[in-house]
Amino acid sequence: MPIKLDINGKSVAVSAAPDTPLLWVLRDELLLTGTKYGCGVAQCGACTVHADGQAIRSCQAPVGSLAGVKITTIEGLGGEHPVQSAWVKLDVPQCGYCQSGQIMSATALLAKTPHPTDADIDAAMGGNLCRCGAYQRIRAAIKEAAQS
Repeated sequence: MPIKLDINGKSVAVSAAPDTPLLWVLRDELLLTGTKYGCGVAQCGACTVHADGQAIRSCQAPVGSLAGVKITTIEGLGGEHPVQSAWVKLDVPQCGYCQSGQIMSATALLAKTPHPTDADIDAAMGGNLCRCGAYQRIRAAIKEAAQS
């Protein structure tokens, strides 16, 4: 029986087993490849999406538990979100692999805390790893987006 999901404001029916991680449904069935596979155990943040506005790790979120939940992926931000604009303005990405997860965590933070402190940023972004070490630019971009 298909599972109905709300992905980026659109209702979709997916044929995956209920215990299939959302990440694989997004990438393999819906072809939304902006959400990345990093570690597969919810430790790196590359697969971060929003579930009803909260940042979650899609590699560990079974699709069967997400019926009726509004899922937003990096594609759902549309490329014009203030966080995305700040990322470009401050030239945040190096390799770029972790950036969709970083951006999704940052947008969830700013939705809850429009003017975050450094401690707020640390708490919200702590589970997002960047192998290139762009953490100072990430923090600056979050602060830039908070001002816009």
